[in-house]
Amino acid sequence: MMKTESVLLHPLGTAAAPVPETLCIFGTGDLGRSLGLRLLQSGYGVVYGSRRPHSCGPLPQGAQVTSHAAAAAQSASLVFICVHREHYGFLETMAHHLKGKVLVDLSNNLKKGMYPEANAAYLQRLVPGAAVVKGLNTLSAWALQNGLLAGKRVYLCGDSAEAKRAVAEMSTKLGLSVLDRGSLSAARELEDFPLQLFPEWRLPLRVAVGLTAFFFFYLLTRDVIYAYVEEGKDISYRITVSLGNKMKNNKSALLHFDNTKAWGQDSFYALGILGFFLYVLLGLTSLPSVGAALSWREFNFIQSKLGHLTLFICTAHGYIYGWNKFLRPSTYKWYTPPGYLLCLIVPSVVLVLKAVVLLPCVDRTLTRIRGGWERTRPNEEIEKATNL
Repeated sequence: MMKTESVLLHPLGTAAAPVPETLCIFGTGDLGRSLGLRLLQSGYGVVYGSRRPHSCGPLPQGAQVTSHAAAAAQSASLVFICVHREHYGFLETMAHHLKGKVLVDLSNNLKKGMYPEANAAYLQRLVPGAAVVKGLNTLSAWALQNGLLAGKRVYLCGDSAEAKRAVAEMSTKLGLSVLDRGSLSAARELEDFPLQLFPEWRLPLRVAVGLTAFFFFYLLTRDVIYAYVEEGKDISYRITVSLGNKMKNNKSALLHFDNTKAWGQDSFYALGILGFFLYVLLGLTSLPSVGAALSWREFNFIQSKLGHLTLFICTAHGYIYGWNKFLRPSTYKWYTPPGYLLCLIVPSVVLVLKAVVLLPCVDRTLTRIRGGWERTRPNEEIEKATNL
């Protein structure tokens, strides 16, 4: 008699899908949302911990959001800290929920030496039962949103080899290249990496500035000061090439030379060329392959500070073009302003608003808001965290 064995067969496509590993993110700002989106696309489950879970703004589709306490109580072994150091206090109240978990500190400071100890070391002191790993802090929200991660190098440091291995495996799934920098004592060095601003450019810039200054003062002494002292001639004005060619064979034209017009014409050409060069530079850094090679501070410097400088130079270029035409009645045909005047309205308004934002009273408030400050704190969330 043949012994039969029963086998349970599943139709194709009906096998139970594996449950994705769940990761936790504290913080629903730009960095937290961008990191969650990339983790979801890599096959992870994401749970957000927020102080305002019902009004934290749009989150990636498929992610869950709850309070900090509820998120910490879940089974997620990796917890990403995407909040600023000054808001770490709530973590101490739920230390027993975080015991045995790996806390990945992604925080950065606004400048070097803001605190006596590294943010990761401070976090480890608040939650001694967790394994703190400093890493991924060189990634920007912009790079995460645009998927510019393939081959990008990130640095890790921590006192637990097992915790660093878990973070390294997750980073590899995101397409990152991981470099271990040792124990948690290297955290301050890692936190200073995003604050670097073109460190390889310093020597070339110093050489270029030095050579420019040397030749400027050399030619100023040899051509202008010598002519004034030895020959009593004042040739400090500048003559454009076209104007100089016209007057080459007409010495009497020097008697009618307009110094102001020459300076205006030279400034018009110089600002136009410089503004065009800066616009090309801004365009190149907007390319994904170029932007991915820059740190967040370098990218922000080029797109924000250098961008506003470019706008200012090009606006000045337009003002110099019509500086002596604004008050002429003949300029306004049928009482309508010329085209270049209309083109100056929008950039002028932008520059005025930027000047208002740069005021110390406004800038300090905006900096605090970007750091997570709120006028009214969520008392209910604080009370729940305190009663754990």
